[in-house]
Amino acid sequence: MTKTAEAFRTISEVADELNVPKHVLRFWEGRFPQIKPMKRGGGRRYYRPEDMDLLRGICQLLHAEGYTIKGVQKILREQGVDTVKAAGLGPEPEAEVAVAVASVEDAPEPTAKRSRLKRLRTGRQAQAAAAKSPAREQILAVIAELENCRSLLLGEAVETSERRAQPQARRSARA
Repeated sequence: MTKTAEAFRTISEVADELNVPKHVLRFWEGRFPQIKPMKRGGGRRYYRPEDMDLLRGICQLLHAEGYTIKGVQKILREQGVDTVKAAGLGPEPEAEVAVAVASVEDAPEPTAKRSRLKRLRTGRQAQAAAAKSPAREQILAVIAELENCRSLLLGEAVETSERRAQPQARRSARA
């Protein structure tokens, strides 16, 4: 059973949706005062849709874009909650978020610390981009192989050129 977008979610549901452990969500509540889940009897947390949007944005900035907690706190402080929420929405508002984040990055900071953070962030982004490309090719090769197996099991003919191309693709991926 899936919940509507307006439904409140438990910490387990939020953790599953964001692919983040529950203790990380509790930690973020302490670091980001903007996250304010309702607490019921026994301390159970219920996250509102607004909290979910904010958590998606924080997760995107921390995990996908390589920001530090202090960096996200700075964005929240200087650009507001809406900027962070927009970061978690998807590809459409990325340009707006990038411009807002760039303006925060240009704020004066100690140069040694700032350049180190930029190098870390750039390095993480480069590693993530490099990891995605070969992994995607491998996944596509596995999917094609599984489709061939299904065809064989169903008694359908499989083109031999496809079978020959797949081992060559795997060999070139290993090299």
